[in-house]
Amino acid sequence: MRISFSPQRRDDGLTVIKSGDILTINGEAFDFSELPDGATIPTGEVPCEWIAGPVERIDGVIHLTLVTPHGPDPSQAVAFPGPLMDPPDGILDTPRDPEPAEEEAINVEA
Repeated sequence: MRISFSPQRRDDGLTVIKSGDILTINGEAFDFSELPDGATIPTGEVPCEWIAGPVERIDGVIHLTLVTPHGPDPSQAVAFPGPLMDPPDGILDTPRDPEPAEEEAINVEA
């Protein structure tokens, strides 16, 4: 599987779990195992807001692009991520910046 990323300013999160040719995206499974070699599922035909563009099988490998959410000031790695090539089964390490630490309240006595 080759997964490319399309960064987008969003406040929601993305969790992707891979199991063979099945991707579970935020709890919803998408099974691409029946997609034959050389075939393409056109953009918009997969009912998932996180899949941006077509899904293709090229030389036996699934190719797709996922939207990746980021905050108002993403790092270079998140704004311009490289693709995941043949990721192992399990939770995918999608591009993301660490959550900002909450500022501690400062108590000032008058």
